[in-house]
Amino acid sequence: MKRETVVERLNLIFRDIFDDPALQIRDDMTAADVEGWNSLSYIDLIVAVEKDLSVRFTTAEIRTLANVGDFVSLIEKKTAA
Repeated sequence: MKRETVVERLNLIFRDIFDDPALQIRDDMTAADVEGWNSLSYIDLIVAVEKDLSVRFTTAEIRTLANVGDFVSLIEKKTAA
């Protein structure tokens, strides 16, 4: 899947999970940048992405994510395979 498509779909998921229709993700965005992003919402986010994009993440992969850009790159890699 192309990066632009991943960003568009991920942005929709973020808006839904964090109940913010104006939310616009950025590569450098972290939990500190999003109101309501906590450990529970992070799990909800991961599950929603897995379901929507038909991918699966390992715990090790999730632990390596430092920001949204890393998440986009991981999704690109997963959907390219």
